[in-house]
Amino acid sequence: MHLRRFWMAEVERLWKERTVLWLAGVRRSGKTTLCQSLPDVEHFDCELPRVRRALAEPESFFEEHRGRRVVLDEIHRLDDPAEFLKIAADHYPEVQVLATGSSTLSASRRFRDTLTGRKRTLWLSPMIHADGLDFDRMGVRHRMLHGGLPPMFLAERFPEADFRDWVDGYWAKDLQVLFRLERRDSMEKLLELIFAQSGGLFAAASLAAPCGVSHTTIQTYLRALEETFVVHVVRPFHSSSSREIVKAPKVYGFDTGFVCYFRGWDSLRPDDHGILWEHLVLNEIFGTLQTRAVRYWRDKSGREVDFVLPVRRGRAVAIEAKWSADAFDARSLCVFRERYPEGGNLVVAQDVGASYTRERGGLKIRFVNLAELPSALRAMQRGAGGA
Repeated sequence: MHLRRFWMAEVERLWKERTVLWLAGVRRSGKTTLCQSLPDVEHFDCELPRVRRALAEPESFFEEHRGRRVVLDEIHRLDDPAEFLKIAADHYPEVQVLATGSSTLSASRRFRDTLTGRKRTLWLSPMIHADGLDFDRMGVRHRMLHGGLPPMFLAERFPEADFRDWVDGYWAKDLQVLFRLERRDSMEKLLELIFAQSGGLFAAASLAAPCGVSHTTIQTYLRALEETFVVHVVRPFHSSSSREIVKAPKVYGFDTGFVCYFRGWDSLRPDDHGILWEHLVLNEIFGTLQTRAVRYWRDKSGREVDFVLPVRRGRAVAIEAKWSADAFDARSLCVFRERYPEGGNLVVAQDVGASYTRERGGLKIRFVNLAELPSALRAMQRGAGGA
């Protein structure tokens, strides 16, 4: 078992804030393994009928487990999981509960109460840079091709059959259970098209005909994919200017391995590195900052900033993802800063060793690698310097 120390420390930190913790993440992201690696926990798999019977009387269960830590895996399989966790939070603070699921709480019909104020949430993203300390290898090209789900990452060869099996399980155990969707062929076609153009602008109308469903159904499917963390909808950052893109989102597939799988890549060419690196940078932001409040910026002349992280009072951190630092061109960033002058500027490149600051077009820009990205973002969110 690979101990994922970064995530274990996050669980311990959040348990100090609330006794109920919701661990979310896609299927096979390592939720169960992470839970089993925690010290002094008792694990209950709610997919098993005997476990569901044992949990049918919450008060009796919690009385028996006072002063202990329990993991409730796939808790949405219970008849009333929200009520179960409310009882734990309100009446049994001596019991530390870690509940897992493959979606946001609001995605499940059984979670009409999202437990606001009663729980903390941890989103287990595909493997981030810190996970490299806990695995035998973390070569960036291997990580991009195989993706960040541990079973696929650890495979010696490109695990095409595992990707196919994952899609089958996702349909049967997530989409069917949580949303009762029909038309598997249409959903899978949409999934294929999204990953094939991952990182591009999303136009629902153009996807309706290939998928054989209406524009409205495409939007319904997209919401289901987003709530189960399989796609990320990155919306434009704007001030309603006629010169900016204000509506069209960009949609990213959740993992580089699936991008490669759906595009038919079983090896990488130099031209593939840039778009996959962009996905890795986005995943690092999501996993380490635990936020989906990431935007992009583009004007109608085609000038673009990869990611924008709004801070407060008009400040925003601009983030450019470049496979090579030498490939960075500051012209788009300069136009962005003419309109939004307040905030830090980051270029994240895989060939940066120690971070450094350079001036480009009158802007101070911090160049960092993936490992330094989280701390640089936190400093800029606090307003510690323009770069």
